[in-house]
Amino acid sequence: MRGPHNIWRLIQTGATFERTGAMRVALEALDAPPALRMAARVLGWPSKLLGLKGDASLPPVSRALTALGPAYIKFGQILSTRPDVVGDEMADELKMLQDALPPFSSDIARSEVEKELGDSVDGLFSDFSEPVAAASLAQVHKATVRESGRTVAVKVLRPGIERAFLRDVDAFYFAAWLVETLSPNSRRLKPRAVIEHFESVVVGELDLRSEAAAAAEFRANTLKDPGFTVPEVIWPLSARRVMTLDWAEGTKFGDVAALRAQGANMPELSQRVMQTFLKIALRDGFFHGDMHQGNLKLSPQGDIVALDFGIMGRIDAYTRRVYAEILIGFLRQDYRRVAEVHFEAGYVPPDRDIDQFAQALRSIGDPIFGQEASQISMARLLAHLFDVTERFGMETRTELILLQRTMVVVEGVARSLDPNMNMWETARPAVEDYIRDNLGPRAVVRDLVKTVTVLSRFGPLLPAMAEQALIRNNQSTPTSSQAWPSWVWMLGGGALGVLGTALIMAFL
Repeated sequence: MRGPHNIWRLIQTGATFERTGAMRVALEALDAPPALRMAARVLGWPSKLLGLKGDASLPPVSRALTALGPAYIKFGQILSTRPDVVGDEMADELKMLQDALPPFSSDIARSEVEKELGDSVDGLFSDFSEPVAAASLAQVHKATVRESGRTVAVKVLRPGIERAFLRDVDAFYFAAWLVETLSPNSRRLKPRAVIEHFESVVVGELDLRSEAAAAAEFRANTLKDPGFTVPEVIWPLSARRVMTLDWAEGTKFGDVAALRAQGANMPELSQRVMQTFLKIALRDGFFHGDMHQGNLKLSPQGDIVALDFGIMGRIDAYTRRVYAEILIGFLRQDYRRVAEVHFEAGYVPPDRDIDQFAQALRSIGDPIFGQEASQISMARLLAHLFDVTERFGMETRTELILLQRTMVVVEGVARSLDPNMNMWETARPAVEDYIRDNLGPRAVVRDLVKTVTVLSRFGPLLPAMAEQALIRNNQSTPTSSQAWPSWVWMLGGGALGVLGTALIMAFL
């Protein structure tokens, strides 16, 4: 489907923003230069009649995004958590995209449930409510299981959502190709790889069996974490387009006034959200990738309750250590070490000057330390960061896209609870705990044990591998031991490493 026909979709996007009045509002919120505003006005006005009308009862930007479809709504959800980037007014407007979109008919939802679960709704549930929340891809109904009396949340995908979403992503691919073609310098940012990552993440949301499995894994990982709760999946009542979980009572994080009325300590809750996310992401490498206000509740017992597990992220152990070292380097204002980690991980090309890179990092970090969070312009900070990455040829790391995006969202949630929350100081305890547990002597021993475990799996094969290597070597150069393949020497070194590790373990 990817091709020039998507030009129409891009034109329609711009025209819809112009027709709904969202173009002017968005450019003002983002503090766009006057020249760009004028250009958008001149180019957009002739095509405004080609745009979608949308729901006239909605504010301009929300009206445009909901008219354009689910992928655009996802983008709006991200912006809704960043009042420091788009302004308080715009952020408040976009919050309705989190779970207050127009629902589809309950009759259609009941039909989907019956088709997926193979039984009538009345046979499965003694009570099945009207929609209690509706988001971009699905809506939720509160229900009571007839057999057990258990109160549950039943999530049902929107009809035809798969086709609508893939149509939007198709246009995004074309836009990424266009950007790379017209601006070769943008290729280091890997626009198409970013869209590919976005597609792979959200396609997982279109199969609720995958989401149920993610919820179950996330719950198992965090079951012993105090003050954090994940609802249990009801597997017999879940399928591809329907998922059922325990009902989670609580106050949504988007309703700050209700949280205060509940007696929540807002600064403490703000810090807890950030620290909980970092602790889980660094410890498990498996994290909630869509932690906006609509997916978080505060239970009557004071626990943070996570909802909606369609977007989950994974990062391997090595990447977690790199990320933690970068964070702790910034926290300690050790910019030289931060620069070294970037070079060691291959995030910066080796031909660049490490001292200049460290100096550039200082220009990012120093201005934000010692300041109130409300005094920091995140928009300007991000613009500066982009300039630095461009100057030093840093490419987009697709394995970190979701983690970085979620960090931005979680910080936005935390600052909505406490505008004076300082991300760096709040993050320090979680990052230092991870560094202590994963970069010290115990971590070295643990890594050696894992290495021995992996090598032991190949134990029965090692004699035959060594014999074959010796035969091949003797056939080619029978008199020169120096001509042995390098990997044979590595095998011998590996055996010594196993022996050394065994000795270490014997003395522990």
